[in-house]
Amino acid sequence: MAEKGYADQAFVENVVKALVEHPDEVKAERSVDEMGVLLTLHINPADMGQVIGRSGRTARALRTLLRIVGAKHNARVNLKIYEPEGARPEGRRPYEPEGARPEGRRPMGGTRHDADDDAGVEDLKL
Repeated sequence: MAEKGYADQAFVENVVKALVEHPDEVKAERSVDEMGVLLTLHINPADMGQVIGRSGRTARALRTLLRIVGAKHNARVNLKIYEPEGARPEGRRPYEPEGARPEGRRPMGGTRHDADDDAGVEDLKL
């Protein structure tokens, strides 16, 4: 559990423990600097998908809730999910927030609407 009774640290640990298969390995480290509070979340690598969620939705929701908890205590709270070296499966890219994508690159999971993609459809017989 969180030391010294920090509400933000206790909140993130309790929520994440309810989501993962290895709750005993959940630990949030808290550091404070001029930018605000940074919580670094350490979890079992097997639980990474549960905490991040599809397209980062669970992690984004957790960060939103943490900002609300922080605002209640007049603090800016950010969450970093620690990922040890080699934890990412081969071929997987790191999460990129919306708008951080380099020019000319399509979003993952998007559909293409190019004329070249329809070339095989003309031969299709139903």
